[in-house]
Amino acid sequence: MDFAFSHEELAFAAEARRWLEKTLPKSWRKNHLWTRADDPLWVQIARDWQRLLYEGGWAAISWPRELGGRGATVVERWLFEEELDRAGAPRPIASSGAVDLIGTAILRYGTEGQKQRFLKPLLSGKELWCQGFSEPDAGSDLASLRTRAERDGEAFIVNGQKVWTSHADIADWCFLLCRTELDQPRHRGLSLLLVDMRAPGVSVRPLRQMTGESEFCEVFFSDVRVAADLLVGTPGRGWEIAMGILAHERGPVWTFTFQRKIRRSLAHALDVAGKRALCKERITRQQLAQSWIEVKLLELMGYRSLTKLKKTGQPGPESSIEKVLGSETDQRLQETTVRLLGPLALGAVAGWEGTWQRIAHDYLYARSETIMGGTSEIQRNLIAQRILGLPRS
Repeated sequence: MDFAFSHEELAFAAEARRWLEKTLPKSWRKNHLWTRADDPLWVQIARDWQRLLYEGGWAAISWPRELGGRGATVVERWLFEEELDRAGAPRPIASSGAVDLIGTAILRYGTEGQKQRFLKPLLSGKELWCQGFSEPDAGSDLASLRTRAERDGEAFIVNGQKVWTSHADIADWCFLLCRTELDQPRHRGLSLLLVDMRAPGVSVRPLRQMTGESEFCEVFFSDVRVAADLLVGTPGRGWEIAMGILAHERGPVWTFTFQRKIRRSLAHALDVAGKRALCKERITRQQLAQSWIEVKLLELMGYRSLTKLKKTGQPGPESSIEKVLGSETDQRLQETTVRLLGPLALGAVAGWEGTWQRIAHDYLYARSETIMGGTSEIQRNLIAQRILGLPRS
């Protein structure tokens, strides 16, 4: 791996830095990095920030220029994320959940009509998306899902249930994985539909999490009519497309987005240790050193993923390594930060309200990270089979 940046790459980063300094409102910096997902203010800021990114040509920089991107390389994408982190930019509402996953799938498999209809509103934040994959009895074993879409003339009739659907309560559209080919083996019988979340028969029930917010939702489909031209790809190709989406979710999305979160969490741990005058204690220094090493290892793993992406253009099974390493590193880091907070972790104390709320939220939320995007158990099976070549048990 070559860690040196070219003159062109450094110029790209400098351009991004100048644009951020000129465009990003000072009131949005830092203060809105850790707001709750169900906070209307966060939603508005995130939507407005997405629009500014789109208008500046930064919403999907790796996409072709004719589609609103900059044709940026994966290294330039990494540098842009570094500049976002340095500026303290808020998380755009359509970044990892839509542009990198759903948008990329439409870009690769969608019809010209679908691209013209959906990509611009997606990039600009005008329309929000959710991803309808997991079901109550089909989470890790996604191929066993039961949501059906039966053909009825020029439409599909959808019936079923999805769960753990992030931001379904504010989404305008759903990227729905469902069973259309009932006579085919389970992997070959799946297709992907673009479903209007305001269509008759769609109902959403937010799920209250232990963090107190309702990012995840249940979605019910009862005789929902979906036009046949909203099928992505060909019938029965849904498994292939979904696996590509999950590979991006476990790889590049974690590389570009999740590492920003973990680095901030490490900074918060160091801040707590400093404010509580704990850095002179040997055990504290050891804990912080271990956390720094793990975060650095994750960063190096991210560089390795970037190298693979640069060569092939697609994430490989190695993305499972990054998914396991990233989610488990963050869980250990959050546990360390709570230990450093000590008795202050029991509740708000004068002068520590903001720190306590943020750390308590991140500690609780981190418990979901070894489940979302594929459980750590599933990722280890993929690593064993596809990288190490071990037989199925």
